[in-house]
Amino acid sequence: MEKDNLDSLRQQIRGVTADIMQKIQQRMDLAKQIGDVKSKMNIDVKDEKVEQEVRLAVMKQAEELGMDKDFALRLLGILLSESETVQAMGRKPTAPKQTHLGIFQKARQLEESGKKMIHLEVGEPDYPAPESVGNALSAAFRSKKYHYTETAGMPQLRNAIAKIAGVGRDEVIVTPGGRFAVFSAIAGLVKPGQEIITIEPAWPAYRECAEFVGAKARVLKTTFESQWTPDLSELESLVNGGTKMIAINYPNNPTGKTIDRKTLSAIVSIAQKHDLYLLSDEVYSEYAFGQFHSVLGFGYEKSIVVSSFSKTYAMTGFRIGHAIASPDIIKKMTKVQAVGVTSVAEPIQHAAMAALSEDASANIRLVEKRLKFVCSKLDQMGLKFVKPTGAMYVYPQLPFGEDMPIVESLLEKGLAIAPGSGFGDSYSGFVRISACRPEDELAGGLEILSSVLRAA
Repeated sequence: MEKDNLDSLRQQIRGVTADIMQKIQQRMDLAKQIGDVKSKMNIDVKDEKVEQEVRLAVMKQAEELGMDKDFALRLLGILLSESETVQAMGRKPTAPKQTHLGIFQKARQLEESGKKMIHLEVGEPDYPAPESVGNALSAAFRSKKYHYTETAGMPQLRNAIAKIAGVGRDEVIVTPGGRFAVFSAIAGLVKPGQEIITIEPAWPAYRECAEFVGAKARVLKTTFESQWTPDLSELESLVNGGTKMIAINYPNNPTGKTIDRKTLSAIVSIAQKHDLYLLSDEVYSEYAFGQFHSVLGFGYEKSIVVSSFSKTYAMTGFRIGHAIASPDIIKKMTKVQAVGVTSVAEPIQHAAMAALSEDASANIRLVEKRLKFVCSKLDQMGLKFVKPTGAMYVYPQLPFGEDMPIVESLLEKGLAIAPGSGFGDSYSGFVRISACRPEDELAGGLEILSSVLRAA
């Protein structure tokens, strides 16, 4: 009797599933027709107003049906994403967006062919890592400290980070670079169909990680005219029932922008009001040239603060960073790390332990001096930019044209800089210049930039 009932229920589920598949295909067919009409009318595929209307209708229907709203919105998110893909199919494909790393690879290929290049495209310090770091690596090898560690990191390293941050060890995870801390936070906390909000221009990793896990990135665009200050009312207007996280990055890559405590407090309040995770990438916090305010100072239980040894201690190739969050969030991030990488290499963790005892103030002063040098040269060239108050970059506005033709022309002349469009779809009128090289190289690179702009 029970088996017959089970078989009957399973048969009903198969029938409902078949009906759902047919309805989804019908929806995709309609989406394609809508895409064709939009293409003829020369209007964008995305329509935020219509999406919001659909979202509100789905939330109402879910409530009436007694369906879990979170599940309903995740399902809708997947359908909307597929609709965008279908609607875009008939359009002329756009060229792949070039990032700073893409330009770096092109520059390396040119160097391999014998061309001399000046690298102002990546934020990789030219000064060495502390000598104690190398000593710690050697000592780890001699002591046979090259085994598996706890996935979240060696207890002694987590203790050291926790002591500096004023938190408990169970609130710290050690990751293979700051990027993986960002990835494990997004992968561990955001589900397919859900959304995160990013503030651009921005390092592209937040959007890339979200899209990789099947989530959607909604973008708050800041402007040169507002000195890259986020519009807080617009930020809150982007929040909807499917929003799960806000990702921020100050000091900002690529603009060098920092924000005051009042603005940061307002962002924290928005996250708190809507019960959102707040991912704060503070990799450049040591390179803030004025007062810096960390999200940690607000005590928000759903915040995640990401940092790294790469910039402060010139340890980019060591691939080690960390994140600070509540124990529950750290557990979720640790699960992602266990699946992806097991743990950070033990010798690298010992090297990081040694770095924590070092004074990096000379590095910070050097970068600040170089940024001032770059700014003075850009002023002489008549280029407009917002003076950076942190990080390692200047983000000048081009006097004409789009970034990629100029960037490609500069590569031919022996200079690599990052296209502004790599940091957001609306910023092809900008380029990012890294101040991580000696002043003579900076001067030579900026002279090449000046000559190319004069000749264009």
